[in-house]
Amino acid sequence: MTSKNRLYTGAALGLVAAATLGFGAARLTQPSTPTTVEAPATNAATPRKPALSSQVVAIDERGITASQIEVAPAGAGALDAAIPASANVESTPDAEAVLTARAPGTVTRIFKRIGDPVRQGDTLALVESRDASQIAADRSAAAARVTLANRQTARERSLVSQGVSARADLETAQASLAVAQADARRASAAAGAVRLSSDGRSIAVVSPVSGRVTAAPANLGQYVAAETELFRVADPRRLQITASLPPADAPRVRAGDRVELTTSDGRKIEGRVRSATGVVDPESRAATVIVTPTAGGTTLVPGQLVQARIFASGGVAKTGVTVPQDAVQTIGAQTVVFVRTNVGFRAQPVQAGERSGGMVAITSGLTAGTRIATTNAFLLKAEVEKESAE
Repeated sequence: MTSKNRLYTGAALGLVAAATLGFGAARLTQPSTPTTVEAPATNAATPRKPALSSQVVAIDERGITASQIEVAPAGAGALDAAIPASANVESTPDAEAVLTARAPGTVTRIFKRIGDPVRQGDTLALVESRDASQIAADRSAAAARVTLANRQTARERSLVSQGVSARADLETAQASLAVAQADARRASAAAGAVRLSSDGRSIAVVSPVSGRVTAAPANLGQYVAAETELFRVADPRRLQITASLPPADAPRVRAGDRVELTTSDGRKIEGRVRSATGVVDPESRAATVIVTPTAGGTTLVPGQLVQARIFASGGVAKTGVTVPQDAVQTIGAQTVVFVRTNVGFRAQPVQAGERSGGMVAITSGLTAGTRIATTNAFLLKAEVEKESAE
């Protein structure tokens, strides 16, 4: 072999060796395929953690039992016609009084202030008035005329019995007595209407109801005109709730229907429909229903706003699919229920309608008889939201 041939042979062997080394290096630099290791068997006492894909929760029967998730078919039937309404707490008409000055004058005495307890017939203030003096004088004059007429009548009766006076004179005296007595009754009624005090120059501001003073704009030494408001008294125990309903729902409400009242802090108070006006207010375009609290009403105060749910007995809502309220969950902007599948649950978007007595009417997205998660369905919602956050 010539030197030239030996050179060609050595170059060829070098190229083969280089190619072999390059392929081996490429094999070594490729990502290794992970070895599949079979997970150990799950302990029967410990439920398998749900696996999620999009809005699907994979969970076996042991996990459902351990999580206390109940599964039940969606029901079909009528939903109670619970009518939602905004309501205002008020004192009953006979439990609140506005006290005014019955005549113009000056406030000379004040006996009660805001928050003080008041009994029916208590005097809250005195107003000194010229009208009071005039009324007192008229009453005294009328009483004097009655006394004089009584004496004249007695004298004429005695003279008639003696045959000295004519019968006509006695009848004239009796007529004068009747007129005097009528004037006296008028003067007494006027004194009573203005609450004339015993001193004959002041008018008493008297409460016609028991309760507490809720407003007292009167000031000592203030001159007030007739019918000026001086006090406001209300009994906080005697309340009524005025609810405003849509005109379409008002005909379904009957006296005695159950009402559930909810305060701003979430407290529930039971009540009953006392009456309904049966007409629509021309300004608010709503019908008024009067509700009387039957339990827990002592926690309400006049002027408080509450939300009412009236369970109308005069009609029911349309039939459809109904599910427990706990089954309806919200994920993002969607309202969903969790439908039972072979591997777990699937979040099914639905359209929720009216709510009543712990049940929700489903207007679309679900058929009656579909098995869904009811109790503790919020656990499935939490798993979906956790997966989305990760």
